[in-house]
Amino acid sequence: MDTENMNEERLARFAKALGHPTRVAILLFLARRATCYFGDINEELPIAKATVSQHLKELKEAGLIQGEVEAPKVKYCINRENWQLASKLFKDFFDRHMPDKERCCS
Repeated sequence: MDTENMNEERLARFAKALGHPTRVAILLFLARRATCYFGDINEELPIAKATVSQHLKELKEAGLIQGEVEAPKVKYCINRENWQLASKLFKDFFDRHMPDKERCCS
């Protein structure tokens, strides 16, 4: 697979992970922390524990967050490397595919 296709797949994976308001809320919650968060996110956000777990799994699989079990709690952090990659891929996508005004529908 060439680099362009790989970047398109990564972009799509990040977009899917960002495609739910609860996952966006979780990311914003974690991004406001200077360090990793130790605790239950469902205590901070009005979301059921099972729902939080599913969304955390999706964010972790996309690579946007990291989590480790440190009994009795789990710590969660933004995956800074992938966060920066996602930012670059989205910026490149929108910059490269900006429609010309002449071709616009209006």
